[in-house]
Order: sequence, then structure tokens, then C-alpha cells
Amino acid sequence: MRYFIEVAYDGRAYGGFQIQKNANTIQAEVEKALSTFYRATFALTGSSRTDAGVHAMQNFFHVDADITVLPKHIYNINSILPDDITIVKIFPVASDAHCRFQATHRSYQYFLYQIKNPFLRDRAWFYPYPLDLTLLNEAAAVLMEYEDFTSFSKRNTQVLTKLCNISRSHWHIEGERIIYNVTANRFLRGMVRGLVGTMLQVGRGRKTVAQLRTIIEAKDCALADFSTPAHGLFLKEVGYNEKTFSV
Repeated sequence: MRYFIEVAYDGRAYGGFQIQKNANTIQAEVEKALSTFYRATFALTGSSRTDAGVHAMQNFFHVDADITVLPKHIYNINSILPDDITIVKIFPVASDAHCRFQATHRSYQYFLYQIKNPFLRDRAWFYPYPLDLTLLNEAAAVLMEYEDFTSFSKRNTQVLTKLCNISRSHWHIEGERIIYNVTANRFLRGMVRGLVGTMLQVGRGRKTVAQLRTIIEAKDCALADFSTPAHGLFLKEVGYNEKTFSV
């Protein structure tokens, strides 16, 4: 039986989502918890890779396993997992359902705050500089006109294409937080943080919207600003067609 596993996590203590040789990861902890509870070996496939320190409100694995999952098992497995990782759901899917390749979109949010607040410091970036929300949204709208985001991909990635289709891109204010919202069919390594960092230069008046276009069209990641810290970034949603979940 193939299962999808929905997870949420605080990424600060981890070297990323996907298993690595020299760092603890979300995948490693979930595999260990499943193996401990079911007394079997599990090799998970991940949906959306998040970098070190990035959080997720929703992400997925899939796994093939000869087990029967009961609702109470989720409670037991969560008791084994560290407090900063939780399994939300485990449910059977079709044998050919793929949590990565069949995802239709991913949505991220990046959080900023401008007035010192100890309750936001681990969930948003303290950015105490004047920002023009109108300019930020002008910059955000420009992104939806392009497909090639080579300038916002960190070097040494192994992807075959740097093309992404952004369907949603805007900033809004919610209480004390300034939030960037972006949805695309796929994202490149470091892409959202590079977009945010570069747009903030526009929002501060240090770059123009025309200069943002130049950066995109140059296809040169040395021109983008990747200084945005990981702890303000959340993977909000991974979307699928309903038929993906048909057993």
C-alpha cells in the first residue's frame, strides 16, 4: 500500500527537509519514528524540499509499506517525534500517486515585522526599515510576467530547468506582520528568499521596478539578494488534484 504522510514542522533545528549525510533533517526524524513504532525500515519520498531553518505548515512524504495505519497510530508516532515535528495525517493513495511529481502547486509565505516583538523573533524577520507597500506589490506583480528565474536560484543545483510559473504574488499587512505570499508550480533552491530580499530593495527605494526586471532578465544569481534569513519563511501548502488521492 502507498501512503501519503502530511507533516508540519519548525525547521530551525534541522539541516533541511530531505535526508543528508552530515545533518539531521525532517525526513530522517520521520523515518526514525516510523521505524521505531512499526519495527520496519521506511524509505520516504518527499514532496517539496525546504532549506535549513525553513518551516512548513504543510508538506508531504509518500511511502510504500505493508502496514495498516489506524488513527491512534498517528498519536503514537507523534509521541516519538521531536516536539518541533508533527504528523498531521497518514492516508492511503493509489499505487502510482507521487507526492512530488503530482503536486500542482506550492505556496509560501515570508513574514517580516518592524516593531521589536519577542514573540515574533523566531517566526519572522525583524526588518525595522521604512517600506513602501505599493512598490513592494508592483515588484511582486512583475514576477508573474516571467518564467525563467535563473537569477533567483542558488548555484550548484541539479535541476534541469529554471522555469517556474508563478500564479500568485503579493504583499499584505496583517497585524504587526508584513507578509509576502507566492504560489507557483515549482520553486528553485533559495528562490523565495532571493525574491523577498530583492523586492525589499525595491520597497526601500534602493532599486527600481525597472532594475528588478533587469535582474530577472540577466539570468545571473549574483545580482539577486539572498541575505533573507530562513526563519521567516514558511511552506504554507502543497496542492494536488483530487484524483491524486483516489485509492
